[in-house]
Amino acid sequence: MFNKFLFLALIFTYSMAFSQWTNVMIDNSGGPNETCIAINPKNTNYLIAGANINFYYYSSNSGTTWSKGTMSSSLYGVWGDMCMIWDTNNVCYAFHLSNSSSPGYWIDRIVCQKSTNYGANYINPGTYTFFLSHKEQDKEWAVVDPRNNYIYVTWTQFDNYGTSNQLDSSNILFSKSTDGGNTWVTFSNGQTAKRINLTGGDCVDSDNTVEGAVPAVGPNGEIYVAWSGPKVRNSQFGLFFNKSTDAGNTWLSTPTYIGNQPGGWDYGVSGIYRANGLPITLCDLSNGPYRGRIYVNYTDSAGANDHDVKVLWSTNGGTNWSAPVRVNNDPAGKEQFFTWMTIDQKTGYLYCVFYDRRNYTGNYTQVYLARSTNGGVNWTNDSIATSPFLPNATTFFGDYNGITAHNGKVRPIWTRLVGSALSIWTAIIDFPTPVENNNGKIPVKFSLEQNYPNPFNPVTKIKFTVKQEAKHKTQDIKIVVYNILGKQIKTLVNETMNPGTYEIEFNGSELSSGTYFYKLTAGNYTDVRKMTLVK
Repeated sequence: MFNKFLFLALIFTYSMAFSQWTNVMIDNSGGPNETCIAINPKNTNYLIAGANINFYYYSSNSGTTWSKGTMSSSLYGVWGDMCMIWDTNNVCYAFHLSNSSSPGYWIDRIVCQKSTNYGANYINPGTYTFFLSHKEQDKEWAVVDPRNNYIYVTWTQFDNYGTSNQLDSSNILFSKSTDGGNTWVTFSNGQTAKRINLTGGDCVDSDNTVEGAVPAVGPNGEIYVAWSGPKVRNSQFGLFFNKSTDAGNTWLSTPTYIGNQPGGWDYGVSGIYRANGLPITLCDLSNGPYRGRIYVNYTDSAGANDHDVKVLWSTNGGTNWSAPVRVNNDPAGKEQFFTWMTIDQKTGYLYCVFYDRRNYTGNYTQVYLARSTNGGVNWTNDSIATSPFLPNATTFFGDYNGITAHNGKVRPIWTRLVGSALSIWTAIIDFPTPVENNNGKIPVKFSLEQNYPNPFNPVTKIKFTVKQEAKHKTQDIKIVVYNILGKQIKTLVNETMNPGTYEIEFNGSELSSGTYFYKLTAGNYTDVRKMTLVK
C-alpha cells in the first residue's frame, strides 16, 4: 500500500546533486562543430541535426539517442554550413555548400538534399538553388511555409570570396522551390535566384560583408529576412530587413535599416578562433497573443570583452521596430556569444541558446538557455550544460550553435571542447504547455492529475492546474519525479507560472521498469501521485 506520508518524508530528506536537464552527447568523433538542429512538428519524437563539414544525425526518441551519417553528393560535393529543416509531410531537408571534385568548383552553389525516412538517408546528389560561374555562395538558411510547403532559401553571394578588391561585392540572394526541392523557380530575371539587398558589401568575409540572411515566413505567407552589413562601408554597421508579400517574386526596392550593431557582426572573443553575431529572423505563426510578430536575434558589443545577446521585434510587418532588448540578464562586463533563437510555433514562446561567461574568470564557458513567454519583453536565463568547458583559439567552433522547439519540447545543440577533442551535445528540455483556457475563469485551486497513460512505456503526460492566490498573480511551481526509494530522478517543472491548466510530458526511456512518484509543490501546497513504467 502506498504510504504517502512516509514517501514525503523520504523525498524531503534527499538532496539534489545533479543538473536540472539531462545532457546527451550526440557525437565526439571527427571534430564536429557549427551545429544545427530541427524537430519534426508532426511528430516531435523525430529530430535531425547537422555539423561541419558533412555530418548528419537523426533521432526517433526525442533526442535521447542519436544515429550518425556522412552527407555525400556525387555531383556537387559537401562543404559544410549545414542547415536542416522539416516540412509538414514528415520530409526533411539538408542544405549545404558544395565542393565539387572538378578543379575550381568550390562553394559555387547551395545544395539541397532531402530525406523521406526521417533523416536516415538523403537523396544523392540532390539539387542546387542557383549557379553562376566564378561566384562563391555562402551561409545559406532555409524555411518552409507550413501552408503549402514552399521552401525559401537566402544566402550570401561573393564576387570573389576573401578578396579586398573594392570592385568586388557580396550580396544577399533568394531562391524558392514549390515542389519539395526537386526544382527551383525561375524568376522574371531569367535566373533561379534574385538579389534582395540594395547596398552590397565587400568580399573580405568580415564586418563590411553582407551576411546572416535567415528567412522567416509570416502568417499569410509573407517572407521576412534580416542580415548584417555596413550602412556606410568601413564605418557604420547594422541590421537590414527586407520582405516579400507575393511568395518572393517581388521585394522592397529599398531594404529597411532596423538598428545599429556596435562592433559589427565579426568580432574577437578570447579563446575562440572566430566569433560572430549574425542575425536570426523569426515570425510567430502560433495562435497566441503575439501572432505575426517578427523577431531578429543577434549579438553586439557593449564594450571591450563584453558582447551581449539582443532581440528586437516588429508588430506591423517590419515597418516599425522596437528598441533592442538585452536577452542575457547578468550584470554588464561578461561575454555572451554565438546566439541562435527559435520560436515554438505551438505556444509562441521564444528560446535562445548562447555561450556565456558570467560566472567564470578567464575563458571558461558555459551554455545558457534564455526563454521568453511574453513576446521577447522579459527573459529567464538558465545554464543548461552539466559543466563549463575551456576553449582555445586554435580550435574552430564554427560560426553558430542551434536550437529547435515545438509544443514545449526544446532541444538546443552546441559544440564543446575537452582537451583537444570536440564534441556536440543537446539537452532534454521539456516545458509545460497550456492545454485549456478554463473557459476564461481563473482557477480557484491547485491540482495534480493522474498521469496518462498509466502504466506507460516510455512516455506519459501529466496535467496540473495553477491557481491565482490573492497576493500573487504568478506562482513558483515545481514538479519532481522520484523513484521508489525517494531518490530524485528528474525535475520536470521549476519556474514561475501564470494561473491556468498545463500539461508536461515525461519520457522514461532511460529508466528501468518500476514504480515512480511525481510531486507538485506550489508554495505551501504539495501533492504526490504514483505512476508505473512497464517496458
